[in-house]
Amino acid sequence: MVTQGTEAAADRQPNVVFFFADDWGWGDLSCHGHPYVETPNIDRLAREGTDFHRFTVTSGVCSPSRTTIMTGHFPARYNIDGHFAHVPTNARRNMPDWLDPKAPLLTRALQEAGYRTAHYGKWHLANDMIPDSPTPAAYCYDDYGAFNCSGEQMPWYDDANRASTFIDRSVAEKKPFFINMWLHEPHCPFHALPKYEWQFRHLDRADQIYAAVLAHADERIGQVLDQLERLGILDDTLVIFSSDNGPSRAVEPGEPQLQYDSATGAGWDNNASKGITGGRRGYKGALFEGGVGVPFIVRWPGRAPAGKVEDTSLISSVDLLPTFCEVTGAKMPDNYVPDGGSVLDVLRGTPRESREQPLFWKIGAAWPPDPKRPDHWVSWAVLKGRWKLVANHDLSYLELFDIAGDVGENNNLKEEQIQIAESLLGELKRWQTTLPEKPVGDVFSSLRKELGRRVER
Repeated sequence: MVTQGTEAAADRQPNVVFFFADDWGWGDLSCHGHPYVETPNIDRLAREGTDFHRFTVTSGVCSPSRTTIMTGHFPARYNIDGHFAHVPTNARRNMPDWLDPKAPLLTRALQEAGYRTAHYGKWHLANDMIPDSPTPAAYCYDDYGAFNCSGEQMPWYDDANRASTFIDRSVAEKKPFFINMWLHEPHCPFHALPKYEWQFRHLDRADQIYAAVLAHADERIGQVLDQLERLGILDDTLVIFSSDNGPSRAVEPGEPQLQYDSATGAGWDNNASKGITGGRRGYKGALFEGGVGVPFIVRWPGRAPAGKVEDTSLISSVDLLPTFCEVTGAKMPDNYVPDGGSVLDVLRGTPRESREQPLFWKIGAAWPPDPKRPDHWVSWAVLKGRWKLVANHDLSYLELFDIAGDVGENNNLKEEQIQIAESLLGELKRWQTTLPEKPVGDVFSSLRKELGRRVER
């Protein structure tokens, strides 16, 4: 692999800071009209940058979505269809126990392009319950602090402090840097601190908890922005805010209860999940837009237009790796084929009226639908142009939506647009034939041997 300059990186390689939240719904921003959440620092990004309203991730849950950020591929190519759990659950789902460090990695390309790379916050490309899984250091990071990984669990609130220190060092070394800051919020357990609870003391308890954790996350984003500004490099830095999937909701809501998480400690349970989707159908875990349509805000002065809402171009997280490579001058191996494409022109203000490169989704989902989770039955989905087809596990039931004009997926047009539905179903079936039957590579914990011995008994 060699580094090749591009027009975007010809004069100076920009720094990149990618804020990737956990379960942050499209509607959970004050700049998106939330009735009580306050996010002044993210609102600043939107005010000084471009707010893309048609951005989608590749899964309704975290680990597959994060796989795409690292590899530029649909996660089904690695048999990563759900979150990494303990080994028996991974085995039952036909999943690996971690993302293969030998997979094509954005961070490897960035290092070879001269970047210092860092990761702070949630990992979940393995799990803290799998002690022999690779740490983030194996994935081409110069520095990291993480949780939901093997080894030491970084305190969830220390991401901004660690990122600020890394920025200081990079500036001192006169090196461009790339930071993944993968926020814990607003995933449960909710760690609501008194300072922020007091700010929202007028709300009901669950809403108070939810607003408090989002305010804390927004403040830490502001801490990093302030550090970049103090050093005089904020306008030389591409800053992006997004989320790994849509907001979570309790299946049977009740009063918030305390729970304990082995990676982040004690906090409030999913009964404090009050996220909203801006009218999109479904929540976390669903392949409807409420599960995969998330915020995407880009601040990049002189490149991304300021104060603009872009609601035309349909872009995906699978486009980010090619885009980051074009922005930074990084180059992937010659045999690498991404599942998306660079959208640098879109970031710079040139909209795309239609998306011809198809998007695909795969997830484990129950059929027939669970009445308590009526929008969580979709196992497969494909999007091309303005049309999105969703299907159950065996493709026996389909729905079709004009996603460009119906982001809420309220009007099933399968019967009116039979030819389009059949064409998209053909695309989906062809994609299915390209997927592996099982995980491959050095991606299994030694704990699987013990699991096999128990099965034999």
